Amino acid sequence: MTQTPTALQSALPFWASFLLLPLAWIGATYGGWTIFLLPLCTWYLFSALDALTGLDLSNADPATPETHLTWYKRLTALWGPAQFLTLFAMIWYVPRADHLATWEAIALMFGTGVLTGTIGINYSHELMHQRNRLERWLGDLLLAMVLYSHFRSEHLLVHHRYVGTPRDPVTARYNENFHRFFPRVLRQSLVSSFKAEAAMLARKGKPWHARANPFWRYWALQALMLALAAAFSGWAGLGLFLLQALTAIWQLELVNYVEHYGLTRKHLGGGRYEHVQPRHSWNAAHRASNWLLINLQRHSDHHYKPDRRFPLLQTYGEDEAPQLPYGYPVMTVAALIPPLWRRVMNPRVRAWRKQFYPEIDDWRPYNKAQTPPPR
Repeated sequence: MTQTPTALQSALPFWASFLLLPLAWIGATYGGWTIFLLPLCTWYLFSALDALTGLDLSNADPATPETHLTWYKRLTALWGPAQFLTLFAMIWYVPRADHLATWEAIALMFGTGVLTGTIGINYSHELMHQRNRLERWLGDLLLAMVLYSHFRSEHLLVHHRYVGTPRDPVTARYNENFHRFFPRVLRQSLVSSFKAEAAMLARKGKPWHARANPFWRYWALQALMLALAAAFSGWAGLGLFLLQALTAIWQLELVNYVEHYGLTRKHLGGGRYEHVQPRHSWNAAHRASNWLLINLQRHSDHHYKPDRRFPLLQTYGEDEAPQLPYGYPVMTVAALIPPLWRRVMNPRVRAWRKQFYPEIDDWRPYNKAQTPPPR
């Protein structure tokens, strides 16, 4: 069934993310068990809602004009200012809150990091894919708030181009557990993103340190965020800011781990790989968690058509894309427990291989990312 999103009513469920902001203030005001409301609701409330609301297999008309997407665009545009105010108000308030013990302050900023990672980085991902300069700047500001600005370069110049090949750090390898994936991707993504930008400049006859290198903007914005945190609450504010940033990055990379685990593009010889297809990303049609994540779980279509805005992303059936058994909130928790993850996902990867690539007999080079590097 095809739907055309045209009004606030159809966009409203995606605004559920704004309902999470008051939970940060409830935790900061009352302390105790209320501190855990934010991460628990982000992870488990929407998982429960998934069980109640089921799958959404409908697809919007991809030809829907931009003028019909106003309320969707406002959502991603308004989140940045709302997150900025919440984050820095917390950094100012928490060190001065005598009723909060040290562990409560730490737990509170962990929950804030879950928010800035699950929602903030996700919204920055939507914004960075747009051609509008203002939207791209809003995406940069969201990433600066978690000290992960290079994610924009890595995602646009490396991940989308090389997904499912040895050159993509973010494609999790078969049998690679998250606790090994996380430090590897932190190191390799920073290096690969910088090299990608330097290579672009070199093709234009410019050195890496040219003003056109976006890393200058990344570093300046991140320095500004760190300075604000220190100005608001000194060393305590700086520590709280760093804690939420690390949590946000960890949350992002958990999602990255899930999105492409074990899925590889076929090597055609001579460093050539097949084109990206919906089958190279895990798809999840779970309704409520797609509200929270603005259809990020329709990841198969995002990689197939990266220019599509989130309300127009399509979902696919099992004949075109592999399906996750649960939404990201459940799957990311499973990823933290490697034996459970392998039990759930490895049979699905093997089934995917038999379905789409029955002609490949030896998967060992793909498992170890030892196929030839792409041209």
